[in-house]
Amino acid sequence: MKIARINQSKELLIKGELIENNTTNVRLLSNGNIETFEYIEGSIAGIKNSNLLGLELIELAQFEVPLLIDYLVVAGGGGGAAMTGGGGGAGGLLYEASHAVTPQDYTITVGAGGAGQVGSANPGTASDGSDSVFGTLTAIGGGGGATNSGTGRPGGSGGGAGHKDTTGGAGTTGQGFAGRGATTTSPYYGAGGGGGAGGLGSVPTNNAGGIGGVGLAYNISGSSVYYAGGGGGGTYMGGTLGLGGLGGGGNAPAGNASANTGGGGGGQRNNLPNGGAGGSGIVIIKYPDAYTLTIGGGLTSSTATSGAFKITSFTAGSGNISFA
Repeated sequence: MKIARINQSKELLIKGELIENNTTNVRLLSNGNIETFEYIEGSIAGIKNSNLLGLELIELAQFEVPLLIDYLVVAGGGGGAAMTGGGGGAGGLLYEASHAVTPQDYTITVGAGGAGQVGSANPGTASDGSDSVFGTLTAIGGGGGATNSGTGRPGGSGGGAGHKDTTGGAGTTGQGFAGRGATTTSPYYGAGGGGGAGGLGSVPTNNAGGIGGVGLAYNISGSSVYYAGGGGGGTYMGGTLGLGGLGGGGNAPAGNASANTGGGGGGQRNNLPNGGAGGSGIVIIKYPDAYTLTIGGGLTSSTATSGAFKITSFTAGSGNISFA
């Protein structure tokens, strides 16, 4: 019978009968048409490899058929700022279904979340998140939030500005959105929310802190999960605190983002030091269960099976992987 899934393997062009089952695949010249069929290594319709020449072997060639996978790459989120500080921007997010890979090594790096601002320096910013990598693809770390008179940092998604600044950090096209700043430099306004993968952080109103931008939801892991939400902005005079965006964003005051979501950290209240930390990133790969994924040292991962697919989630570290 014909194969349902093409493997990366040797290709035999022979003249003969249909071949059943497969660990590798072959193509037969049958009735003048070349077609691909399943194959048991060492046996073609019950005939051993030693007799292949008797079946008029036309060609033995190495070929590669791309394996199609789904991937999700999320960078580490930016940290939140102190002193009525802006929320951290979410880590950049990249997703693609049916992405072609070939048998070679691919480097994977899972970005760490940025530290929240330590102390109360003004102006100042929290730390940016670190990039996450899959092969040639790089998701940019989220921008750190800024203190009460500081400008948010750019990143995968941008960090929120402090309550005396109107300029949030820029996001990266295709990966995330900008953080926001105050509509006025009045001391009674809250700080801006950090940007998320799915939307801008919100502008603070009156003394309320800005809300973190929403992340994006994917079901690559077997259920729908939001990733890369922005951090909430801090407040000045006891007003409503900014909430983190869906996707792991930390709430103000100084809430840490959720691990392995790429969420931004929450900003701090007025006159208080230290903001919340950004969440670490994640790399997830979904691939047919007929394939084997070899994982090198330096990576922390887990693999689950869902139907005819395997799902490997990388939650920390850096190293190489390969498919076979």
